[in-house]
Amino acid sequence: MRKRDRNFEVYRKSIQEQNVYKQPTAFVIFGASGDLAKKEIYPNLFWLFKDSLLPQNTAIVGFGRKNLEIKDYLKQKIVDRMKLEKDDQEIYDIFVDKNHYICGNYNDEQKFKELDSTIQKLFLDSNQNLQSANRIFYLAVPPKVYPDISKRIAENCRAKESFYTHLVLEKPFGKDTNSSNNLSAHLSKFFQEEEIFRIDHYLGKEMVQSILAFRFANQIFRRAWNRDSIESVLINFKENFGTEGRAGYFDEYGIIRDVIQNHLLQILTIIAMDQPISNSADAIRDEKVKVLKSMDPIKIEDVVLGQYVANEMGASVQKNAYTDDKSVPDDSLTSTFATMILYINNERWDGVPFIISAGKALDRTTSEVRIQFKQVPGNIFKNVCKRNELIIRIQPDESICLKMQNKRPGMDFILEETDLDLTYAEKYEGLYLPKAYERLLMDVIYGSQISFVRSDELEEAWRIFTPILHQIEAERIKPICYKFGSQSIPESDNLITTKGNYTFRRECK
Repeated sequence: MRKRDRNFEVYRKSIQEQNVYKQPTAFVIFGASGDLAKKEIYPNLFWLFKDSLLPQNTAIVGFGRKNLEIKDYLKQKIVDRMKLEKDDQEIYDIFVDKNHYICGNYNDEQKFKELDSTIQKLFLDSNQNLQSANRIFYLAVPPKVYPDISKRIAENCRAKESFYTHLVLEKPFGKDTNSSNNLSAHLSKFFQEEEIFRIDHYLGKEMVQSILAFRFANQIFRRAWNRDSIESVLINFKENFGTEGRAGYFDEYGIIRDVIQNHLLQILTIIAMDQPISNSADAIRDEKVKVLKSMDPIKIEDVVLGQYVANEMGASVQKNAYTDDKSVPDDSLTSTFATMILYINNERWDGVPFIISAGKALDRTTSEVRIQFKQVPGNIFKNVCKRNELIIRIQPDESICLKMQNKRPGMDFILEETDLDLTYAEKYEGLYLPKAYERLLMDVIYGSQISFVRSDELEEAWRIFTPILHQIEAERIKPICYKFGSQSIPESDNLITTKGNYTFRRECK
């Protein structure tokens, strides 16, 4: 049940008062038959439509190389992902009728002309005259076809007159500095920066969005958010499954390009940035870029790499090694796990280690930020006074937890660690938390760039990671083997505790 509160009604009203809501809008999905469209784009567009948040005159056009009937495809292949409630059938049928499809190759000029003509015909005024519309082009396709598609969109399908054109791109945005810069240079020939929406879906997650409010709306943390109070920062990402189904893609990119250089680095910039001059997209992204510019390229001595192998034969569920996948070469050195330490060379963070750790085929699935504060100086208590730690859990079970010391009730005077716990499922019981793509699609439609990556952010991010990536590949550095389902890698834990100055703690209850 998508429970809403009265604040949502205020939000919906504010959306419906915008000019964009009243304008015709075409949403074009390239790669309409692919996994991303099936799992995220179509379901989230339906949920927005159901909530009356899509522009009131919206048409959805799929474009792909498979020959299919889009209405049958939606009803047979995607309906289960829509999670329809008992009264949704009528509105779902209306949504399906808004969908159209063009079968063609991504380098076929005539098909793009057909796409332009189709969009025009979908929006006729009361006198059956062609009507202009806003146009969103979502490239849910492999990055190698971005240049062909973007060029043909610009030459054949741009919105007319005073309507907007938005181009949406999924990561990866290149594999290193050169490939990323080449892609950015190509796109800049045809689109303005404000027309390009580079999606990093982590920026749409509820808890990532909440970090800004937590940091800059609470005086109690503003004063302590610096090197004087904070010992270390750990950004930790785990998945309890391997690369099944996408090993071919993953082997080309690895865990650093797939997760760390984008998702987790973006979280780091939000944690570390100074307060922006406003909450506008450019003001926030300006501060994120300043953080990135203050960072040196990563050194190999600050990195631990791993690759998962099969678990023990006696395990209750047998799990294969990464190289057991038919899409992966037997001698692959691609890392499925990486831990690295980064430093920010500015007044606020000088000397504070920022630890990023990410891995697949581990013991559980989680994503969180753990900020560990300095030890209390001159501890007057006989028993150990542990460091305070702030934990922001991004997924699953969104929460904010502060570990602090408290006197245990009783005649004696003994300290024990306790939690100040804000668990969203309890505090906001039953209230619907928007999916990341739901939020990001809204931003694309209504023109907010806050949760999207700017080209200079991208350039600086690759500057930090390209040297280490090239060194790993040139020297064919062999990753450490770890068993499927492991909690971590001992060498990683050692790096985190020694160079990272981090003390491992129990989980929040």
